[in-house]
Amino acid sequence: MNQILTACVALFLMGPQYSMAQQPDGAGVAKSQTASSQAVTPPKSDAVQHALALEQQGRFPEARAAWENVVRAQPRNAQAFAHLGLLEAREERYADAIVHYRRAKLLNPNIPQLNLNLGLALFKTGSFSEAAALFQAELRKHQPKSSGAINPEVQRLTILSGMSYYGAHDYNAAIPFLKKAAVEDPSNLPIRLTLAHCYLWTRQWDATMGIYKEILAINPRSAEADMIAGEALDEKGDSAGAIEQFRAAVQANSQEPDVHFGLAYLLWSQKRYDEAVPEFNAELENDPKNYQAMIYLADTDVQQNQFLQAKDLLETAVRYQASVPLLHLDLGIVYSETGNRDAAIEEFNKAVKLEPDNVAAHFRLAKMYQSMGKRDEAKAEFAKASSLNKKTDEGLYKRIAEASAGPDSDAGGTTPETTKPDNR
Repeated sequence: MNQILTACVALFLMGPQYSMAQQPDGAGVAKSQTASSQAVTPPKSDAVQHALALEQQGRFPEARAAWENVVRAQPRNAQAFAHLGLLEAREERYADAIVHYRRAKLLNPNIPQLNLNLGLALFKTGSFSEAAALFQAELRKHQPKSSGAINPEVQRLTILSGMSYYGAHDYNAAIPFLKKAAVEDPSNLPIRLTLAHCYLWTRQWDATMGIYKEILAINPRSAEADMIAGEALDEKGDSAGAIEQFRAAVQANSQEPDVHFGLAYLLWSQKRYDEAVPEFNAELENDPKNYQAMIYLADTDVQQNQFLQAKDLLETAVRYQASVPLLHLDLGIVYSETGNRDAAIEEFNKAVKLEPDNVAAHFRLAKMYQSMGKRDEAKAEFAKASSLNKKTDEGLYKRIAEASAGPDSDAGGTTPETTKPDNR
């Protein structure tokens, strides 16, 4: 699945039309800010007129210097700070833009578009929750008092609010905004894809499938929509339907990120290793750094006692992501089976540290201690293993969400699953 699960792609989903307020060469923004500033400050000085003229001519470095001169002479000129923020944002220096916008807001909170511009800069630096508050404040100002034609500004702010909550991983909060935006723009596929992910990650399977059908009406060959439907069906227990959806996704777009991994994972979970292996390999052809594909491909080797083959994959994967318990469990198994007991113990301990209730890691660690004559250590680990309930797999949607900065990406990308449908 492509990286719409990341904050950067949320910007892509909104499209260029939703970030134009950030651009200082928009005459409407400059005029609205100037008009507001005139209402609370003296008439524009020659220095302000000069700075505005340079900006409108597209001479941005000179305009920045001119506005800085205004600030030095008039340290309470909110308009000057607002324009400096616009110029910094134009160069994608959003942290500097935020400083200027905040200063302008302190001096004059009523400058039109200021909340929007500050919100966009915050959004682009990952401060999603604060951005959402600003977008909603602007949205309240623009809400129509009666039904009528769609207000483009309301639609933009609605999408920005939803995307901000999406970026903050607050998917329940994002849903009503994205749902409203989807109703207002029936042909907008990216909005529906994002809404489908929100339903998926809040475990609203039926709603997910409903959006999937809407997406198909727009694009019958949407690989990502087939993947979302496959994940939902997998969570509902329809393994055959999930595999069918992922096969359809592969047919629609074999280059879609995670499409082969998703299919391979479903096959792997059913121990259909011969079918899973070529799909894991196809994912690695698309993305040689896909650590999950490496780990699960290596696990199929471990399941089939191909330990040396697994070792190379696991030692490569650990360079990309070292916080996956399954990675260390399988490395421990590989080292124990190839005679490196000290390294095996180290890896099993890493797996236990990452996931204290990892039954398989405790059991394997106990067996290693037992083979080394360390009875007390072995007894303690056997006791821990026997006291824990075997964990169930958390599902394909969890795997893909983690790899793509989904619901639990802030936790460091860990993959909790270690005890799987095998006889470890």
